Order: sequence, then structure tokens, then C-alpha cells
Amino acid sequence: MTVRSLFNLTDKVAVVTGGSRGLGLRIAEALGEIGAKIAIVARKPAELDAAVAILARSGLDATAFAADLSVDSSILPLVDAIVARYGRIDVLVNNAGTSWAQPAEEHTIEAWRKVMTLNVETVFRLTQEVGRREMIPRRAGTILNVASIGGLRGNRPEFAARTLAYSTSKGALVNFTRALAAEWGRYQINVNALCPGFFHSRLADGLLDTIEEALIEATPLRRIADDIDFKGAAAFLCSPASLHVTGHCLVIDGGLSAC
Repeated sequence: MTVRSLFNLTDKVAVVTGGSRGLGLRIAEALGEIGAKIAIVARKPAELDAAVAILARSGLDATAFAADLSVDSSILPLVDAIVARYGRIDVLVNNAGTSWAQPAEEHTIEAWRKVMTLNVETVFRLTQEVGRREMIPRRAGTILNVASIGGLRGNRPEFAARTLAYSTSKGALVNFTRALAAEWGRYQINVNALCPGFFHSRLADGLLDTIEEALIEATPLRRIADDIDFKGAAAFLCSPASLHVTGHCLVIDGGLSAC
């Protein structure tokens, strides 16, 4: 088997949540570019249609599925619809998520629950359903969770990221990845995570407006990531190139966490 063939998802079906923009759209592009058929999931039909058009212009096979994943009753119909369209699910990328910036002592329970629901509970429920219906019976599958370096350590005070709920949820997702990899390895299902550092996105740009200069100075590679920087890592962890990698959390932060 050649290295080129290891990065090949031809005829595989990949589901990418939060796939209509930003990092999710880049991951969808990456998997489509190595042959996968892409099901992108998000809440807003207009953004989904725009994303499908972007992917189609690159000759990629993509279909949009509108769903509010924070509502548990949306999970089963979503999986039904994707399987009805493509016949199977081989790769699940849990990218959809949210954040909330507020000092811990003032953090509202409503905001806490919103973050925990989408970033943790929804990942569990969708992964559980796809796993038991599509991956466990076939003894094959790949799951990629988008966590964060915020889930690996506390926030550095100089960057003023008062995102306790977000960091807590991503820490949960890191260990969810490890625990599920250990449990589902017997079914030949690979479970890994990406742990991005700071990068330009709708969620992060407000904070980056105030800390970007200091952040660049603290980062060994001396730049802020763009969402395109994650395409190669996603392709690796979702393809046969990582067949013997599971329970791994790949940090992509320009060296920030090494300091």
C-alpha cells in the first residue's frame, strides 16, 4: 500500500457537524478532497446551502442536513436522513460547539448548560447513535472530536480567556475520546481528537482582537493559525493513514503549549 493510498477515503461517507463554516467547512473540504462523500450538519439552512455551493465548486460530493443538535430529539431523524441519502456512515467528525466568556464567579447556569449540552451531551448522543447503528455492526469506523488546548490545561492569565464552561467541556471531550477509544477499540473503531490552539474564527475573533499581539509573541511559530492549518491533521486522523492511532489528542497550536 502506497502512502498516497493511505490518504484515500473514496466511497466513504463522512459526517461533519458544524460543517457550514470555519473549521468544520475546512475539515469537510479536506475529507472531500481525499475522496469522501460529505454530509454537513448545521442549524442554518442558508449557511448550509452556501457551504454546499463552495464544496461543489471544488467538485466535491456534499449534502446539507439542517438540524439543531442541542435538541436531543433531532439526533435520530438526522442519522436516519443521512443513512437514507448515503446508505452508511464511515466517519463522524464532532465539530459543532459553542463558547461563553464570563468570569467564573458571575457565570450563569443557563450559559453553563448551553455550553455543556452542545459540547458534551450532543457529542455523546450523536456518537452513540452512529456507533451502534453504523460502526459497531460493521466492525469499522472513525470518530474525530474537535476539542481544544483549553481542555488540556487552564487558561493562561495573560490571555484573559474567561471561558470556564468551554474549557471544562473540552476537557470532558478529551477524556471522552480516550475512554471511548478504549471501549470501542474491540470493534475496530478509531476515536481521536484535534486540540486546536487559538485560531481565527467567529467564536475567537472577539478575544483575538485584544490579545493577538501578545499571543503571537508567546507562540514559537510566531503566528495565529488559520482554519486551513487543520486540514492535513483532519485528513490524517480520518483516513487509513492513522489506522493504528486511537485515543490520541493531536495539539495544533504553533508550539504554544510547549512553552
